[in-house]
Amino acid sequence: MKTRKIPLRKCTGCGEMKNKKDLIRVVKDKEGNISIDFTGKKSGRGAYICHSVDCLNLAIKNKGLERSFKGQVTNEIYEQLKSELMSSNE
Repeated sequence: MKTRKIPLRKCTGCGEMKNKKDLIRVVKDKEGNISIDFTGKKSGRGAYICHSVDCLNLAIKNKGLERSFKGQVTNEIYEQLKSELMSSNE
C-alpha cells in the first residue's frame, strides 16, 4: 500500500512547517474579506496559524497575516482567533 503525502503548511507566527490539519486557516476572498476557515475548504488566499496563543501573539507582533495577505488585517479577526484559541485550550 502506498502512503499518502501529508500536506505541510508554514505557521505565520512561529514559522514552523506543520501538518495542515493541525493549523487554523485564515482566508482572504476575492472581495478582500478576511475570515477564519474551520473547514479548510473556502476559496481564496489562505494563511495558517498554530493552535497556540503564543503563535498568535508572534503573528500579531511580526505582522505575519498582513504579509501573507498583502494588506491590513482588522483587530476583529485577531480577537476572533484569540477567543477560538482560548476555547479550544480549555
